[in-house]
Amino acid sequence: MKDAISSLDAPLVKTAAPVVSRLRWGIIFILLMAAVINYLDRANLSIANTTIAREFGFSQTEMGLLLSAFLWPYALANLPAGWLVDRFGPKKMFSWGVGLWSTFTVMAGFVNGYSMFYALRVLLGISESPFFTSGIKITHRWFSDKERALPTSIINTGSQIANAIAPPILTVLLLTLGWRGMFIAIGLAGIPLLLVWLKFYRNPTEREEKVIHANSQLVQQPVVDVHGNNKASWGALFKHKTTWFMVIGNFSIMFTIWVYLTWLPGYLEKSLGFSLKQTGWLAAIPFFAGILGVLCGGMISDRLIRRGVKTITARKVPIVAGAALAACFVAPIPFVHNTTLSIALLSIGYFFSQLPQGVIWTLASDIAPKEQVASMGAIQNFGGFLGAACAPIVTGIILDATGQFTNVFFLGAGLLMLGALSYGLFVKKPILVTLQR
Repeated sequence: MKDAISSLDAPLVKTAAPVVSRLRWGIIFILLMAAVINYLDRANLSIANTTIAREFGFSQTEMGLLLSAFLWPYALANLPAGWLVDRFGPKKMFSWGVGLWSTFTVMAGFVNGYSMFYALRVLLGISESPFFTSGIKITHRWFSDKERALPTSIINTGSQIANAIAPPILTVLLLTLGWRGMFIAIGLAGIPLLLVWLKFYRNPTEREEKVIHANSQLVQQPVVDVHGNNKASWGALFKHKTTWFMVIGNFSIMFTIWVYLTWLPGYLEKSLGFSLKQTGWLAAIPFFAGILGVLCGGMISDRLIRRGVKTITARKVPIVAGAALAACFVAPIPFVHNTTLSIALLSIGYFFSQLPQGVIWTLASDIAPKEQVASMGAIQNFGGFLGAACAPIVTGIILDATGQFTNVFFLGAGLLMLGALSYGLFVKKPILVTLQR
């Protein structure tokens, strides 16, 4: 009788894994689509920049402030967003995030003044802050440390896909629907995604978690006191130098990435002499290279772990190598006068700068205690978006002072090397929280 029961149980054990696998990759696909929409919501103002300025009579200074209104609130809101994801879970925070950022984008299509427009861009930045922190919390739950870098990287390719497709798609919407219609259409695109998310997302069961994490190198225990109460403290993460070097490292790498995002068209037009129409297409080339870079970084990291390399080391290899190689290709760009070679260097440099992107988020999930994964990812992303917010401002100051991009590329290369050193030399092992008894 026992043998008969065992034989009945065996097929159930064998068929459980594929079901889990299909569900978790479906979740990653939803998150990828959300990342694309997330970045299109950010990019719509850049595409409609001149149209909106002309309609309302905004000055260049006013438009510059409006374009940066998203970045600072987004950077700051990452800090509480990570704690909220750890506290309330990724399903709730992702749902609220998508619903709110879609609402604010639609509302922007109805504004009639500068103050309301500015306020909605600030609210957009705040509402988008839980997205990527929810993503690493989800990949931490659904994937072991030997396989989670790739799904995390896939989510992060959404930003690169959006950067590549935003100019043609948003321009078509702008020309056919007007800028207000473009904002409304992109905002409404998030609603079907939200409904799909609410229908299909769930956390893995206890049995599934045991299967997923059975062979993990890292065993992360929740932080508890002697009575078994959860004692995970958001602020305690700042007491560790590892946290600060991750912030510095991500600041340094993201600075150069956002020089690309904000000033690449201007460089192509002013320094290489391309027309506005040509610039729109050429600016997309580095971003397609970036898609490959994000995916390659995740695949390299996971493959190293499967070959027996320690988890933290396997994360650092694409981060450090990517940042250092990006610096090597970015630094000589101002001295190259061949157009084809310039585009090639820009694309290769951006490819290597994207190798770390998905792995940086995965590293946060490996470094942090189990109950602080989203918090650590958010703190690290806060540092990254401080760099992102500084990039267009510092670049503008350099251009006003020198009239050339030479020092911009030198600064970017130097910061990339600083990022490589910060991660390579000072991020070494998981954070262990010691509690007073």
